[in-house]
Amino acid sequence: MGEEMWRKREEVIFSEYSFSFYPLNIFAPFVLFPDYFCLLGFIWLSMNVLLFWKTFLLYNQGPEYHYLHQMLGLGLCLSRASASVLNLNCSLILLPMCRTLLAYLRGSQKVPSRRTRRLLDKSRTFHITCGVTICIFSGVHVAAHLVNALNFSVNYNEDFVELNAARYRDEDPRKLLFTTVPGLTGVCMVVVLFLMITASTYAIRVSNYDIFWYTHNLFFVFYMLLTLHVSGGLLKYQTNLDTHPPGCISLNRTSSQNISLPEYFSEHFHEPFPEGFSKPAEFTQHKFVKICMEEPRFQANFPQTWLWISGPLCLYCAERLYRYIRSNKPVTIISVISHPSDVMEIRMVKENFKARPGQYITLHCPSVSALENHPFTLTMCPTETKATFGVHLKIVGDWTERFRDLLLPPSSQDSEILPFIQSRNYPKDDWKPYKLRRLYFIWVCRDIQSFRWFADLLCMLHNKFWQENRPDYVNIQLYLSQTDGIQKIIGEKYHALNSRLFIGRPRWKLLFDEIAKYNRGKTVGVFCCGPNSLSKTLHKLSNQNNSYGTRFEYNKESFS
Repeated sequence: MGEEMWRKREEVIFSEYSFSFYPLNIFAPFVLFPDYFCLLGFIWLSMNVLLFWKTFLLYNQGPEYHYLHQMLGLGLCLSRASASVLNLNCSLILLPMCRTLLAYLRGSQKVPSRRTRRLLDKSRTFHITCGVTICIFSGVHVAAHLVNALNFSVNYNEDFVELNAARYRDEDPRKLLFTTVPGLTGVCMVVVLFLMITASTYAIRVSNYDIFWYTHNLFFVFYMLLTLHVSGGLLKYQTNLDTHPPGCISLNRTSSQNISLPEYFSEHFHEPFPEGFSKPAEFTQHKFVKICMEEPRFQANFPQTWLWISGPLCLYCAERLYRYIRSNKPVTIISVISHPSDVMEIRMVKENFKARPGQYITLHCPSVSALENHPFTLTMCPTETKATFGVHLKIVGDWTERFRDLLLPPSSQDSEILPFIQSRNYPKDDWKPYKLRRLYFIWVCRDIQSFRWFADLLCMLHNKFWQENRPDYVNIQLYLSQTDGIQKIIGEKYHALNSRLFIGRPRWKLLFDEIAKYNRGKTVGVFCCGPNSLSKTLHKLSNQNNSYGTRFEYNKESFS
């Protein structure tokens, strides 16, 4: 190939058949470069740590918390510092789930930066990051309040009855947890958070997605409890610092206890008076101590959590309402096709529905599940002349099985693609805006039948570019990873694909080297749809330096 071909941009698609596969998904959401993403992660971590430290110092050194700090110690600082971090993350964790808003921002001209758009595509990762942060600092917050409950009981002070959460000395700390509004709501939030955490693990999401979905919607209960939790006014600050500075001497108290001022000094100040101040009067006159003008007054902190969460929560609720209204518009299913390897194709029509190749839709079927909805990449997009759009579903899991049983009568699936599919008019994709010059399409499947439900489309693309005298525009490579000696043939009518079918797995390193060689100094997009093991391999190869100066941009299909 000549120098002119080297200067052309290549786009590479790597796909491996897993739970579902969607060809031509080259506009799927991007993944940030590792160095850029790590930098953003470090900035976010630094913000949380800085907020934690600033709040810690406020409650540790603030004069208005002097008496409360004496009673609770570091438990006060840790509980309030962790609470500030929780407020921040509980407010931001909802924003990545506003899918409609994010899709609008990403597709509009208001976000021209490519990196910013990629940052929007990492919304799900940011949601998980906030969730992990909430779990960690919730542990710190709970542990600190357990210590506070014990200190309230042990350090009960009759001089500050208003400040005490306990009613008497050595009161059972468990009473503070189950008889007060902050304590009871805190226990309930711990239970809800525990259910959401355990149900969010990979094992449960894969084995039973329903459990994950229903427990995750408990976040509404969590936010209601969170609003009530801060309204109890358990921790209070001093309001009259001018007339009662911390550590001042109350003359009324010494008189009521029949203690003279010199005796009070000798009791509370063990060090000798500075030279030249032998009398307490002279000591107080020169402002070495302060006299209390009145007794301390305390007031509960104004609840600020609702200020943090009200905006994002209202925005998320508004989006959920918008999605609910939009989903109520009728959708007509015009055909359901059963493909080999437990794959089902659904073609639909919806009024005023527009989409581009690579975008995904969310399917919701109340007859299958009242709350569940699942994303699927569009494999047929509506055009100006045809409103039909469609998706392919791999039958795995309870939801897809119930969905198939609802649409298809129980019968044995045919191994051949239905004849009328060959007459289907595929949409004409306009590739010019995306500067696509060449495409490598690598598809790895476990069994031969898995290739057949997209064989027509691949053959159509192959014949199309041969007729246009562009045979190298699309390089198709099919790999059969598992075989028991069967003949490697898809079918006589798919003769163009038989020569591109290989046994085994791709040699990714050699493939990357070959592409880098023919694209010296250029940028090559890598798009992956498949399991994590494949994703990690391609991500690692994309980040490796090469001697040709070629830059690989790794992208992974993700639904947010």
